[in-house]
Amino acid sequence: MSEVLFTSSATAQNGRNGHVKSDDGLIDMNLVMPTDDTDEKGTNPEQLFAATYSACYDGALNLVAKKKKKDIESTTTADVSFMKDPEDNGFKIGVVLNIEVKGVSQEEAEELAQAAHQVCPYSKATRGNVDVELKPKAV
Repeated sequence: MSEVLFTSSATAQNGRNGHVKSDDGLIDMNLVMPTDDTDEKGTNPEQLFAATYSACYDGALNLVAKKKKKDIESTTTADVSFMKDPEDNGFKIGVVLNIEVKGVSQEEAEELAQAAHQVCPYSKATRGNVDVELKPKAV
């Protein structure tokens, strides 16, 4: 196993219609399935994954740009979809990363986006398991 730099911990209770809480209490949320007909307010695993993937990917993008001596500003929005999986009659997720990059050409934005996708820990974790579409845009 690789050298551990830090570990984060969260506990979920009662699945998609339950509660999730981080060990430090910063995350403390009810979980609600968006497809359920309910007035309950809460988040869902896909929303939480979108937040964490977009943050991780945007960090990787900025790291790659810095190494290539590119001065950029960036915004990454992750759209995480919960979908039926026709292969096993179960479910799966798909991700579209909408990446806005200021300070480079469209071609450079595309190159940086691909390079970031190779080094981002979340991209590495999902590779081969989750369909991820990159949509870089120079702004």
